[in-house]
Amino acid sequence: MYIIISYDIKDNKRRTKIHQILKSYGEWVQYSIFECELTETNYAKLRLRLSKLIKKDDNDNIRFYFMCKCCQGKIERIGGELPRDNTIFFI
Repeated sequence: MYIIISYDIKDNKRRTKIHQILKSYGEWVQYSIFECELTETNYAKLRLRLSKLIKKDDNDNIRFYFMCKCCQGKIERIGGELPRDNTIFFI
C-alpha cells in the first residue's frame, strides 16, 4: 500500500525521533511529509511505533493518507527533485 504520512509535533526531541522512524520506512519528500510503500505488516509496526511517541495532550498528530494505484499516477510535482525509479530489471 502507498501511504503519504504527515506529522505536526511541537517537541523537537519527539519530532526528531518520529522523523528518524519514518526515514526507515519511506522517502522524505518535504519537511513533515513522507511517502511510503508498505506492506500491511510494516504499516502496523510503523503505526505502533509512532503511537507510542506522540503526546495527545500536546496536540501532536500524525496523518496517514492511503493512495490507490490510480491516484498515485495523478500525483503532480512542481520543482524539487524528480522522483526516483527504484524498479530493478533483470536481463
